[in-house]
Amino acid sequence: MEKLLLKPAEVCALVGVGKSKVYELLAAGVIPSVRVGKSVRIPADRLRRWVEELQGDTEPPKTRQKGVNPSKPAHFSD
Repeated sequence: MEKLLLKPAEVCALVGVGKSKVYELLAAGVIPSVRVGKSVRIPADRLRRWVEELQGDTEPPKTRQKGVNPSKPAHFSD
């Protein structure tokens, strides 16, 4: 049977990021979590949805070369 709630350390292993980053994302509310008493747990189904949403954000980052103005055409000399 698959676990319904995961410990932060388990999320680290599954997602492939460090413990500090997982706790940072939890504190910021980026990774969904619930409290069980004093413990923080991450619902497995919501973690899976979060990762799927990340995969949907596949737009490449905009890059710009220093000193190049994309609104003006480049002029090249022969």
